[in-house]
Amino acid sequence: MNKSQKPSEPESDLRTVLENEIKEWHFHIYFHQNNYEEHSAALKLRDAVLRLRRDGAFVAVPLFRVNTNPIGPHPVGSYEIWCPAETFSAVFSYMCLNRGNLSVLIHPLTREEVNRSDHENRNTWLGQSYALDLSTLPVYTEDLPLQYPALRLGYSAPPTLTIEDRLKIGGNIEAILSTDHDAAKAPPRDTL
Repeated sequence: MNKSQKPSEPESDLRTVLENEIKEWHFHIYFHQNNYEEHSAALKLRDAVLRLRRDGAFVAVPLFRVNTNPIGPHPVGSYEIWCPAETFSAVFSYMCLNRGNLSVLIHPLTREEVNRSDHENRNTWLGQSYALDLSTLPVYTEDLPLQYPALRLGYSAPPTLTIEDRLKIGGNIEAILSTDHDAAKAPPRDTL
């Protein structure tokens, strides 16, 4: 948040927004550990994600470990899938259409990824939500939460567009939409 921004005001400074953009996500697939059908469905979903990753549908990395009991903040059996921002939309779409009756906790990874901000206030659920035990999580880390840096995706990816590139793209979009009566118009730009 910049110094002139009020707490209830959404951030709109381009540089600040780009510096704080979320680059990596976790999908936690939940199943009741004593429910054979849910556990089996969760493992089938995991195998499907692995096949689709192999075939290039998206980048998603399920952890090898499947927690058959509650662990950390998660109150039931679960496993985690890491996803970079580059393929978040494809993985989210796939989960929306293919999770069946399973619940999926989705949260960003930021410097605050292990505290209430990411697991509780910045999360979303597909299916039934569960109360999390956040007392097991540390609060903050100075390091960015790099996972799988060898993939050069997420926080490990090199920047693709400069501020100038983005301003040009935004200006082109505004020009194209300027005659569309259904599209809201952006307010005049403040100086950067």
